[in-house]
This record gives sequence, structure tokens and C-alpha cells, in this order.
Amino acid sequence: MPHFAPVRVRGGLPLPGRLVRHRRRAVAVGLAVTAAALVAAGPREADRSRGHPAGPSAPEAAPMSPGDRQPVRPRRAGTTVTAPVRIADAATVRLLRPGDRVDVIAAEETASGGEARVVARGARVTRVPEPADGTGDDGALVVLSVPRSTAAGLAGASATARLAVTMW
Repeated sequence: MPHFAPVRVRGGLPLPGRLVRHRRRAVAVGLAVTAAALVAAGPREADRSRGHPAGPSAPEAAPMSPGDRQPVRPRRAGTTVTAPVRIADAATVRLLRPGDRVDVIAAEETASGGEARVVARGARVTRVPEPADGTGDDGALVVLSVPRSTAAGLAGASATARLAVTMW
């Protein structure tokens, strides 16, 4: 076999030495590629948040959600959220129907001087799930439609107080 001189390729991929010499250019190219990837992976419509299906405007033609077989309604960002709330008196929850309006009251230990305060006013009942078998006297669950800031207050109140509802 004859002896050949080593083959040297010029103008190929950047070698580590070139990257060190042109560090600023390499960083700029990396940032540009990252920005392009983020733009390509971003949401397609500016008014719709990611992960939520865009349904048609007619409610009867809206897609069905897999869990409860009810139509998924499109919502405006930041208006209302659904919040599951455990009410202390299960018998009161059995009186509620979807569409009812309620006020949610957090009653802290009143025997030791605690007070009752209204946590949510005019919350709309969206769902009243059936109680699970074998549950104790832990109250009952109800799903309410409330503003996002009120939902945070409901979650905080349910951790420290017993919740009750008044219907109107």
C-alpha cells in the first residue's frame, strides 16, 4: 500500500481553538438559535393560554372534557377559575345545584374568640360531586366558579377554618 500524506480539511466545522478565538460570535449564535427555538415552541395565538383547547363559539358544539362529559367552555384569561371547596356541613351541600349562587363563610374556632368572615361573595356552583363511599363526617365537596384572587383566599381559609355556605 503506498504512503499518503495526511488529509487536512479546511473550512469545516469550527474547531475548539476557533471557538475560543471567536467566543463572542459563538455566544451570539447560540443565543440566536435559542431565541428562534423559543419562538417556534411558543403559543400560536396571543389571546389563548397554552394547554387549553380553543373551542367554537357555540356552547352546544363545544368539545367534551374527558372526565365529566360536559362541554369545555372557552374562558377569557384572568376572569374566573373553578375551585373545589370542602364545606363542613354535607347536608347543606346536598341542597346545592349547578348554577346556584352562594357566599362562602370561613368560621374559625368561635368558642375561643375566633370570628367568622365572608371569603367569597356570589360564587357560582359549577358542580356538586357525589360523595365517595365510606367517607366520615368530613363535610362534602362543591366546585365553585370564582375570580382567581378569591380562589387563593378560599384555599387559604380552608386550611385554617371550617367553611360554610349561604345560598341566595
